[in-house]
Amino acid sequence: MEKENVVIIGASNRPDRYSYQALKLLTEHGHTCLPVHPEHPEIDGVKCFKDLKIIKQSGIKVHTVTIYVNPSISTGLAKDLLNLKPNRVIFNPGSENVVLTETLNKNGIATENACTLVLLKTGQF
Repeated sequence: MEKENVVIIGASNRPDRYSYQALKLLTEHGHTCLPVHPEHPEIDGVKCFKDLKIIKQSGIKVHTVTIYVNPSISTGLAKDLLNLKPNRVIFNPGSENVVLTETLNKNGIATENACTLVLLKTGQF
């Protein structure tokens, strides 16, 4: 399995949050996590990025973006996601966004409504 650079939008430092659990499980599976949170400098020793623009400017090639924020937040990220040009975007349960999905798909970015944790645990990531 190819190891990917994965952006986690809505990353959390709280172990009870699914985005935190995704960071841990993605790391266990050998992926490089790029958590995005405007207020956390790091989560368990993993550097956090304030926004997607910083990741784009760093020149890191992102394969997957996994989203854990609601549509009122993710809709405003459309331009930054298009500029980042990931191969795919995963909308975790509760983060589904029809408008953003259509925008990404029209621009050649694959999307799926799925749970990152389930995808990892079932070998479908």
